[in-house]
Amino acid sequence: MHTTSIGIEADPSSSEPDNSKSPTFEMTVDLNVLEHLGINLYSNIAAVLTEAVANAWDADASSVRVRVDPNNQWVEIEDDGIGMSVDDLNGKYLRVGYRRRDDEDAEHGRKTAKGRPVMGRKGLGKLSLFSIADVIEVQSAKNGDRHGFRMTVPDIKKAVHEKQKYHPEPLASDVLTVTQGTKLVLREIKRQRLGKGVAALRKRLARRFSIIGQANGFDIEIDGLPITAADRGDLPKVQFLWTFEGYEPEANTISHVKESESLPARFDAWDSAWRVRGWLGTARKPKDLDDDEGGNLNGIVVFARGRLFHENVLDRLNDGRLYTKYLTGQIEADFLDDDDQPDIATSDRQRVQEDDERYTQLIAFLRSRLNQLEKRWNEWRRKHEVEKAKETSPALAEWLETLPEGYRKSAETLIAKLSALPVDDEDDRKLMYRHGILAFERMKLRGSTEEFVTSVESADRLLAVLADRDALEASLYRDIVKSRLDAIRDFQTIIDEDAKERVLQKYLFDHLWLLDPAWERATGSQIMESRLTTEGVLVAGLTEKERLGRVDIAYRTQAGKHVIVELKKVGRKMGLLELVEQGQTYVDKLRKILREQNVTSPDIEVIFVIGKAVDEEATNPDRLKSSMESIAPGSRIVHYDTLIRGAQEAYSAYIDQTKALDKLENIVNRI
Repeated sequence: MHTTSIGIEADPSSSEPDNSKSPTFEMTVDLNVLEHLGINLYSNIAAVLTEAVANAWDADASSVRVRVDPNNQWVEIEDDGIGMSVDDLNGKYLRVGYRRRDDEDAEHGRKTAKGRPVMGRKGLGKLSLFSIADVIEVQSAKNGDRHGFRMTVPDIKKAVHEKQKYHPEPLASDVLTVTQGTKLVLREIKRQRLGKGVAALRKRLARRFSIIGQANGFDIEIDGLPITAADRGDLPKVQFLWTFEGYEPEANTISHVKESESLPARFDAWDSAWRVRGWLGTARKPKDLDDDEGGNLNGIVVFARGRLFHENVLDRLNDGRLYTKYLTGQIEADFLDDDDQPDIATSDRQRVQEDDERYTQLIAFLRSRLNQLEKRWNEWRRKHEVEKAKETSPALAEWLETLPEGYRKSAETLIAKLSALPVDDEDDRKLMYRHGILAFERMKLRGSTEEFVTSVESADRLLAVLADRDALEASLYRDIVKSRLDAIRDFQTIIDEDAKERVLQKYLFDHLWLLDPAWERATGSQIMESRLTTEGVLVAGLTEKERLGRVDIAYRTQAGKHVIVELKKVGRKMGLLELVEQGQTYVDKLRKILREQNVTSPDIEVIFVIGKAVDEEATNPDRLKSSMESIAPGSRIVHYDTLIRGAQEAYSAYIDQTKALDKLENIVNRI
């Protein structure tokens, strides 16, 4: 290993007087670069072995055998590659900064004899060995000759101190054991950098290469046992899987996956050679990605040319959404390491220069695909977690069935989140279910279930939300009670006075919860209303309504249901046939309009609100039921008195609290 010097001529345009001739300047690179690029650059044995294995790949080796002394006295790495001659050892291995892709011709510098794309680039990887060992022995055999030398950190530091060139110690021929390829022996190991043992090393090394296995003619063994893709440990944790187009994992490795989907592998605007391979997946629970030996698997590893290029690109996406806590994956993006483009890998080849266009394009691409992934993840997770929760507790299924359709999706999302939260005891999960359901029911009364469900991301967060909601309930309870009781009383007054249709129409239109508590958030459509008016289903003016003898509440929808409510004066006696004919007319015309909007099977209900009962309610209830069903499933007759009684029963808890709340109000008013 030699000190390198570079001659640089002075600028002839310098303003300094040229008394004789231009001065000569010299830049020197000292051997103490080992402190920065070797001894102190790498922090663990897996990163170091990555460099040794990459060199074996570039040497066209078909196998790399790693042995670790049980007492951690030495580590041995041996490959069966082409090996190195003395000239190769001096001119390539011992030359710091030897850049094969640039220093050799294109045919041999960028592709090996077997056609492999060369992994090495900076020529610094060999220095990484010094980060875990103070003594390095190198043996290599080529064309029947074998040679070797020993390097030690103390001797290198002595040469640096004395400003001398460093000459490694040749190994005696009787010490050489290599017969083909190259053998490295690391001695005087720095034990604090050996990690958690051979099992952990196997997993970590497996996650640093995507070219391991027979398909690529490249095997790695540790203590005689081959490393396989299964040693990565991430794919077995995956519940839902997304693969990029053109990538197909072996069927036996994904048999446990519940759902899978293919994602586009490139942006349309990219160069034709740019594409991403690999997969992304989500675990059922975040803690499933914890691995004491292999390290946390919650991240996306990026490979280029079959080796680790970025340890976890997920950290750079700045995406704090919940699904990222469940995410793992491996992707390959060879365009990050293009021969004809500048090298964007950092010196330790575990991160990249983040302002490079290739990297920014990869980040943009991943953000786009992850947006697709999150949407599907929410759907799949709700489906499978709810199914699992129902199996665990039939009572949950019973509760979900009691909910109106408009609330069920939010409730299922809540159950899915609670089902996936980590708990030490499953009895604790049942407790969370109970508290979550009670909180959901309270939020349902206030129409804020979506906000509540969205906020539940952890057990601690759930408890905080419940505490906050309890405080909010205490402050808002009086207003809620007063509002509902006033509405019920006002409606009773309107009915008792047989009020004009205009008043009756407006009141129920603004208080649809009197018809059905689930219709708190019913919405209207001005476009649909105008078309229904044109068809004669809705009538715009009160005079016209009175002339036609009917009063119609404007069309509204609720959770995919199309609702038309027909009001009759409290004192008017109606015949069943009259109601059926009118209702069928409404439904036929509404279906016609919806077909024009590509709604082929609409869910329609017609509700008649009347004061006096039709005769069939008492004499022939079966005929009444079938007649209503003939209009549309779910169509029915509702009485004004029934609405009042139902509202009173639904809000009986509020009514029971009025005295206490009135007393509290008196106290507050006197403060």
